[in-house]
Amino acid sequence: MVYAGDMCRNIRTLHNFEPPASDDEVRAAALQYVRKVSGSTKPSQANEEAFAHAVDEVARITEELLGALVTTAPPKDREVEAAKARARSEKRFAA
Repeated sequence: MVYAGDMCRNIRTLHNFEPPASDDEVRAAALQYVRKVSGSTKPSQANEEAFAHAVDEVARITEELLGALVTTAPPKDREVEAAKARARSEKRFAA
């Protein structure tokens, strides 16, 4: 299986954080994924049920994946990772 090198910037890594990813974070990532794949930020009424079902299923399988993953690395600190992200952003968008 081949995976793309780049990930959607709006979908954040959820694995190996302390505290673990919340249900809201998992659901937000699922929503972003479905939006990206469907090409729609807000589905039409005709597609609303399929869109909501997809978000539910992606969130469910994401929870399953996060529960099954194992690592020997120490958990990441959210504050440290946020600071790194801000530094990367400042460097990328520097004038």
